[in-house]
Amino acid sequence: MTGSGSINSSTQGGGAKPANVRDAIIEAMMRLASRREFADVTLSDIAREAGISLADFRDNFPSKGAVLSAFSRKIDRKVLDGMQGEADTGSARERLYNVLRRRLVALEPYRDALASIARWTASDAMAAAALNREIVNSMRFMLEAADIDCEGAVGTLKLQGLAFSWMRVLDTWFEHSDRHMSHALAALERELERGEKWVDRAEDVMRLAEPLRSLANQFFTGFRRHGRRRHHTHGGDFDDDYESHSHASM
Repeated sequence: MTGSGSINSSTQGGGAKPANVRDAIIEAMMRLASRREFADVTLSDIAREAGISLADFRDNFPSKGAVLSAFSRKIDRKVLDGMQGEADTGSARERLYNVLRRRLVALEPYRDALASIARWTASDAMAAAALNREIVNSMRFMLEAADIDCEGAVGTLKLQGLAFSWMRVLDTWFEHSDRHMSHALAALERELERGEKWVDRAEDVMRLAEPLRSLANQFFTGFRRHGRRRHHTHGGDFDDDYESHSHASM
């Protein structure tokens, strides 16, 4: 049986297939990306590196982007599993810093591969947009892990703002390689401090705008009701006029 899960049949080259095909594909792609430019890595390259056929690759993923999405979810799980059982202490910024620090640690083995992928997205607008969606989705769970609300209009602002901040942290991480990730963690601290200020301002604006929004909702609700009454009234007049005209013509 092909597809995800355990597979016992042999590859085209005669070797045994890995027990978890999807994970083998993910790891193969990241190894290749660490050795050369991601734009030059083909699906056939990944399949060969993973020790599977191209058909088996297709059964599991439709594209490199889909593999990259699976990698992102794999990192999400690693971070979230590591947070289980931990008490929520400290400020919201401190909690989020702790979550994202764990994410950097989880990404460390893939640093060169991610730098190659970042260069690929910098030259491909569609790839950049797709990557942004993946980062936003991941940041949603990172905020949840830090017990920070990300719903509503301000929540949307938090998510996209945090995604941009995270990409800037990664840029610093790519540029400065050190065992303790001191440059990247300092950048993370700066980005979270700046983001917290922007969110506070956005929340202030939302609170100030709430009375106006309520007034607007009341106005448009009344306007729609008035419009419906006029519609029913005009509809009745038209029927009466039509009936009178019909009788007059008979």
